[in-house]
Amino acid sequence: MAEPGGGRPVTVSDVQQLVRRKDEIEAQIKACYELLEGQKGVGMHEPLVDAEGFPRADIDLYQVRTARHNIICLQNDHKALMKQVEEALHKLHAREKEKHARDEAEALAEAMSQNQSLPQAFAKVNAVTPGSPASVSGLQVDDEIVEFGSVNVNNFQNLQNIATVVQHSEGRPLSVTVIRAGRRVHVGLTPKRWAGKGLLG
Repeated sequence: MAEPGGGRPVTVSDVQQLVRRKDEIEAQIKACYELLEGQKGVGMHEPLVDAEGFPRADIDLYQVRTARHNIICLQNDHKALMKQVEEALHKLHAREKEKHARDEAEALAEAMSQNQSLPQAFAKVNAVTPGSPASVSGLQVDDEIVEFGSVNVNNFQNLQNIATVVQHSEGRPLSVTVIRAGRRVHVGLTPKRWAGKGLLG
């Protein structure tokens, strides 16, 4: 079956249209059967001649023949239409599945590219003391540090590097970049003396 509209993808309204046509044909078939029923209950196969071989006089032969002919034609149309409905539904489902798979692939690709664009972390925050400069700046436990002032993954050797930057930056804001829940977050951190130990907490 050529798709409705010549190569245009099947839509839900196409299927609804086919189903409407199917309903119309079924109604016409029913009307023809009712007409036969009205002719002394003559069905599709009862003889139209009497015992002597003469055309029956108790029924309208023309009407019966026309109704029988119409029923046969309509049933053929109905069969062809059902096939079209089935094919259209298959195409619709196939397209839905394809779209779903494409959406999933796109979401996956996006997640992958986001992961690739995130810089490498060299340290992880495992504790933040409440009220400390680190806590005030908004640093959180499990933040992964990718930049701490001038320290980054390329020049980081050990935590002493961070301690040195902190000592040289007392009272001056430091730019700190962390990865939090898969996103890059910038924090402004000012090392300074406070009630607790160290300049950060």
